[in-house]
Amino acid sequence: MKKCTFFVSLLLLATTFAGCNSEKLYEASINYTIEDGVIVLSEPQRQEGQTSLLEFRAEPLDTVRVGFVGLGMRGPGAVERFTYIDGVAITALCDKYRERAEEAQHYLRAAGMADATLYSGDEGYKALCESDDVDLVYIATPWQMHVTIALYAMEQGKHVAIEVPCANTVEECWQLVDAAERNRVHCTILENCCYDHFELTTLYMAQQGLFGDIIHAEGAYIHNLEPYWQHYADNWRLEYNQANNGDIYATHGIGPNCQALNIHRGDRLDYLVAMSTKSVNGTKLVKELMNEEECRQGDQINTLIRTVNGCTIDMQHNVMTPRPYSRMYQLVGTEGFANKYPVEGYTFKLDQINKIAEPGTLPDIENLNHHTFAPKEVVEAMMEQYKHPVQRQLVDGIPLEEYSKRVGGHGGMDFIMDYRLIYCLRHGLPLDMDVYDAAEWSSMGELTRISIENGSKPVRIPDFTRGEWNKIDGLTHYFAE
Repeated sequence: MKKCTFFVSLLLLATTFAGCNSEKLYEASINYTIEDGVIVLSEPQRQEGQTSLLEFRAEPLDTVRVGFVGLGMRGPGAVERFTYIDGVAITALCDKYRERAEEAQHYLRAAGMADATLYSGDEGYKALCESDDVDLVYIATPWQMHVTIALYAMEQGKHVAIEVPCANTVEECWQLVDAAERNRVHCTILENCCYDHFELTTLYMAQQGLFGDIIHAEGAYIHNLEPYWQHYADNWRLEYNQANNGDIYATHGIGPNCQALNIHRGDRLDYLVAMSTKSVNGTKLVKELMNEEECRQGDQINTLIRTVNGCTIDMQHNVMTPRPYSRMYQLVGTEGFANKYPVEGYTFKLDQINKIAEPGTLPDIENLNHHTFAPKEVVEAMMEQYKHPVQRQLVDGIPLEEYSKRVGGHGGMDFIMDYRLIYCLRHGLPLDMDVYDAAEWSSMGELTRISIENGSKPVRIPDFTRGEWNKIDGLTHYFAE
């Protein structure tokens, strides 16, 4: 087959080459080629002095000194949650608007903690990152600032935790990987849905083999944002939706699925195909709120992904239509099935349950029907038996699952996410989610846009581990001895 090769940069929007069929080309942050109908992005080589951060362990920190950047919608809740975690000192608070940083002090005072140093302005984050009194920079700003702040923090030797998505382009994803490897610091993604109680339990079931071989997963971010658009400072989120087609908020759906499929730990995302509907509600919205005639993002984005080991993932994104909230979380295995939205439940083959479950731990299941969800009493017993070790982890003598529900944050999953981050930093353990997860999950935004703008061509997903995706056998949540 004749191969037509195209090189595309931010400055080159459309070009044709002699000898190739005429095709319209679209900008991308990284040069790419179209090889046998598949879009392949260039992958930068690891530079001298950089080494892999898979299973990376940093020096333990007895007390983790945290600086928060971004105190608008998500940041204040994180500050409050951190006041419930032992071994934390909140030493710095930063926002573009100083009054927001000042307002966040009351969480510290309510917890009997010392006031934090305040930073503000467009570049207030720089002084925070340069401070000798900060170990971890927690970034909850608008998406457009995530990478700028994270890179600056890592160059100052700070660990970073970044709200989702961590980056907006593939080039930015590589920048995060290289900065973390170069400076030997953690760069984690604040993907709270990986700590949802159902997702954690289901993950542990999968790790114990209850579903057999998982061959398919589904995930989504379906959330009508109509009541919230005007609450985003300076209209940053609607502006981003207006300017970018693609699944720009994929991490809530893809994160839990990648963990269940052991992505970067025995399997790898291979390629994706994406398409979008026309923009109807989005166009009306941007015309009303921005006086713009076009919304580039379709109202519904659909993406199919295939892994190297032959599994598939179905992803959706929709923030424009009145669909009930859904992350569509679903695992399809050869021996069982899990589903969270719109109905939560499990289905298993009877012989699989009998083979794996401990004798006497489940109700009578002889009449299990494979065409429906397992009976409620069976599901409840199984969810108790297969509760993830993270959920059982004790905090002041209370299981973390129960403790997290008392603190709150999306039903407690936000607190579990924060607690695990601090726990691993304090004990010098590998984090549950590393920089390669942060890069790959965040890269979906631009990769899906490239596919859509090129007529839904397949796009090869970059290997951010640079060939080391199969050196670890399965995901491990580490605990101190």
